[in-house]
Amino acid sequence: MTGSRTEGAGRTEGIERAEGVAAEVSETVAEPVGEARAESLAVPDEAGPDPYDNRRQVLYWRLLARLFDPEEQPALESASLAVVEDIGLPSALLDPGASVDSVVQRHPGLDAEFDGLMTPEPEADGARDRAAEVRRAALASKVLLNVFSTGSGTVTAEQLARWQADAGWLERAFGCPPGAFRGGRGTGAPVPGPGGAGGVGPTGTGGGRTPDLGRLIPEIGPELGSIEAGLVKRMHLREVLADPQLAARLTPSMSLIEQLLRDKDNLSGTALANAKSLIRRYVDEVAAVLRTQVEKATVGELDRSVPPKRVFRNLDLDRTIWKNLTNWSPEEERLYVDRLYYRHTSRKTTPQRLIVVVDQSGSMVDSMVNCTILASIFAGLPKVDVHLIAYDTQALDLTPWAHDPFETLLRTKLGGGTDGTVAMALAQPKIAEPRNTVVVWISDFYEWRTEELFESMAAVHRSGAKFIPVGSVTSSGRGSVNPWFRERFKDLGTPVISGHIKKLVHELKTFLT
Repeated sequence: MTGSRTEGAGRTEGIERAEGVAAEVSETVAEPVGEARAESLAVPDEAGPDPYDNRRQVLYWRLLARLFDPEEQPALESASLAVVEDIGLPSALLDPGASVDSVVQRHPGLDAEFDGLMTPEPEADGARDRAAEVRRAALASKVLLNVFSTGSGTVTAEQLARWQADAGWLERAFGCPPGAFRGGRGTGAPVPGPGGAGGVGPTGTGGGRTPDLGRLIPEIGPELGSIEAGLVKRMHLREVLADPQLAARLTPSMSLIEQLLRDKDNLSGTALANAKSLIRRYVDEVAAVLRTQVEKATVGELDRSVPPKRVFRNLDLDRTIWKNLTNWSPEEERLYVDRLYYRHTSRKTTPQRLIVVVDQSGSMVDSMVNCTILASIFAGLPKVDVHLIAYDTQALDLTPWAHDPFETLLRTKLGGGTDGTVAMALAQPKIAEPRNTVVVWISDFYEWRTEELFESMAAVHRSGAKFIPVGSVTSSGRGSVNPWFRERFKDLGTPVISGHIKKLVHELKTFLT
């Protein structure tokens, strides 16, 4: 409660400060500014404030006030209206209920101004440039308010579609195509092409300037994805899935996939087909990233005991020429080759058995999705025998579908309690050759029968199998682990891996190569 009061006091103080600034400059910004007045303001009086800075402050104070409190602050609203009208922009920019699309439809001339709106502009002096900054502040405030002020309560499909369109305008303002941030590409240079993956919004590819977005804290892509996921949670998802056009606008994210997996048994027809399409899109996107990490991590050393295959693609031309230089004929200008040399391509690999046990209870959805995809990638590697087990209070052997994460996820039953002993009963018989087996156990380890489960895990470790406890396999690296298990795993010599999925890939690389 103390934190709430402090936060509320801070917001009240900020709003009061904003109203004070608005009151101080409202008379100035409300006056019409003709060419003569603009000229007189080109070089502000050293003793007084810059009127253009005052205008921008009003607009930004209003933006902050509306983000923290949906209630109008009369002084800020009236001052902002005066600024907007003074610089020749429509008052619709101040209407929180108006989408950017609707404003641009009524005032087509504004379309181009949103392209690259928030990319750095070359610095210049003069009244015209400072006036342009005020104009940019008004347009930027509109986009930011529409995207980051999402209100509360139930969200309709129409409202979600409008937010997605406004997010597309924000991406254009950063010089990127609509959908670029939400399509999994994050911040960075503009993505080429007519649009981004999975996004929706106005057509166009940005203003042509390459934005420097590396300093954004936090990165804007994940933040937009989080906002969209929150909107999806507040709406009737089945209504959207039943409409192919609305479903196509959804951006696959972990929050959305979690909802689809939880609700898949209640979907049918078009809604189920659209849900499966979104799950597959997300799986493919994550798999593409993880596959690159795995391929880089699981390349063994060259096995020179195996003769190289004598095929053209393995021919070592440089070595062949070097070794046959003594056969060069100056008169004929011809090299006679006595022997061909080939590259070794066979790598040292040992057949390994990888047993992945994943907690599919409600708190481990992120790990379930990521590790299911990771298991499928390892299942595609030569000489790696992958087994996949998912559990809550019951265990499910998903090994027959381990190569296909999409089919695997459709067979999961997310939620419920946690009883790892039932999963251990399935996993132990699979450990035929302990020295050649790695068991990866992904869970937060908040278990019902803690002592019994830990003793069975310790027995697996003592048998010679590689036991890897994993507390979190998420994209963000966040997660919690039962401290009781954490301490005992540490004493056992198998500390819990907790963090980014790259850590797990590295551990598996060490064992499998």
